[in-house]
Amino acid sequence: METTNRQNSKEEKKSFSQVLKDAFKELKETTIAFVKAPKALWGVNVPYVLEGLVYFGVLTILGKYSSENINLNDAQAGLVYSFLTGGITFAMLVLGGLSDKLGVRKSLIISFLVLILGRLLVAVSGSFGMQSGLWSPMFFTMTTGLFFVMIAYGLYQPAAYAAVKRYTTPKTAAMGYAVIYGFMNLGAFFSGFISALTRPHFIDTFPPNGLTSVFWVYVMITFIALVLTLMLITKKSDKDAVDVVKAAGNEGEEKEEDKSKEKTNNTKLFVLGILMIASFLLSGFGIKNPINFIFSFSLLGLSITIDFFFTIAIILFAITIFEYLRRRPYHPFRDKRFTFFIFVLIPVQTLFAHNWLTLPYYLDRAFQGSVVSEYFEIFSNLNPILVFLFAPIVAGLTAKADVYKMMIYGTFVMAIPTFLLVLGPNMYLFLLYILIMTIGESMWQPRFLQWIAEVAPKGMVGLYMGVGQFPWFLTKVLTGFYSGWFLMKYVPLGVSPTEMSTETMWFFYGLIAIITPIGLVLAKKWVMKDFKVKAED
Repeated sequence: METTNRQNSKEEKKSFSQVLKDAFKELKETTIAFVKAPKALWGVNVPYVLEGLVYFGVLTILGKYSSENINLNDAQAGLVYSFLTGGITFAMLVLGGLSDKLGVRKSLIISFLVLILGRLLVAVSGSFGMQSGLWSPMFFTMTTGLFFVMIAYGLYQPAAYAAVKRYTTPKTAAMGYAVIYGFMNLGAFFSGFISALTRPHFIDTFPPNGLTSVFWVYVMITFIALVLTLMLITKKSDKDAVDVVKAAGNEGEEKEEDKSKEKTNNTKLFVLGILMIASFLLSGFGIKNPINFIFSFSLLGLSITIDFFFTIAIILFAITIFEYLRRRPYHPFRDKRFTFFIFVLIPVQTLFAHNWLTLPYYLDRAFQGSVVSEYFEIFSNLNPILVFLFAPIVAGLTAKADVYKMMIYGTFVMAIPTFLLVLGPNMYLFLLYILIMTIGESMWQPRFLQWIAEVAPKGMVGLYMGVGQFPWFLTKVLTGFYSGWFLMKYVPLGVSPTEMSTETMWFFYGLIAIITPIGLVLAKKWVMKDFKVKAED
């Protein structure tokens, strides 16, 4: 016992330079091991770059296409965004477990086939002169395509991260999750160039703006991603990769009995779902109709409006979720620790959403007359390329670090620089904020995915990955509700920067984000209790 204590004491007395040297040695060894990873892992990573490019490329132009090509108003175009982004995350929750049943290779192939179908329909919607407007043939063709994209992503994302677990060893796991996360951001960074290089040449062919030609390019890129998946993830390469992982001391993703396979009667769940969708369509957010009731009244000086059918839809949604979990005793949401862990991340995740909900407006308005305002699109998208550069490096330097501790440190480093913006609009402070925030993101986001994969019982990785995305769905919805109000109050359009109160806005956003690391610290003992035992169940 005394010998052990002396050894620990010696390790604690290492100099900073020695610690740094050891860390970079670990980075070098981890990087070499990852580069030599099985071919099947590259069959996940390379198509993921292309998919990240297409996904974020579509998000960049979807609003403009909805407004200018389909002739929706801004509010309706915003609902299209919510339908796609929120629907994708919800689909991961529902379909995440399907990838466990189908297997990695089959799940990825099916996902790309459905993605091609969906994006093909979106491109077709603007190619043959269909009638435009809300509920028009053009609108229905586009939204049908987006629906297929939404369903495909519900299977694709969990399968991709399950594949990383399947094809990595204990030595390369942290790097594996960091690289796939970084590759997604690499694709996001380059997505804007596709539209800029394509659209101007096809304005006459696809009026009024040539955006339809960009959708056709994205269809072709998705097809290329499918071909690469088929070439790189064959049955042989899959088996070879699993053999390598087994040899390294990790059992991989063996096919085992899935506790979630117990058959349940879903008739009641199906009926509730239909009633929920019908209620939403009958509300003020759907089809205008004479049977809906809108109640307006004042309470404590506040004007309150209640949409009858929308309220019914919310109630039915809650009942549907309760019914879904009640019949699934092994569902991740039945685990209180796991549920707390993923929901406590919502506050810091709001900073992700502000990258597109707040930053473009803030940079354009608060930096009027400067290079930041003139090129606000570029400054708004510095984060993805920095994540691509930092994520693998940080992962290599911290490969042996405790995952939960990295979550605490990473979320703290991501949240704290928000308070730099409280000092007022300043280009250098903003760049420092982006730099530090990105380092923090690179510290915790890939490790979060690793944590989910580790805590998931065998045979349920895809399900846990899908469920782990649900708070991100809530983050997008919740942040969207209040970000517009903050912009109108603190960064209003049409006033000079001296009349704005951007400092107050970022102060509130910083307070929200810092809740996450504080919550993780306070709940550490409770969340980590029996962690290793659970991961091995």
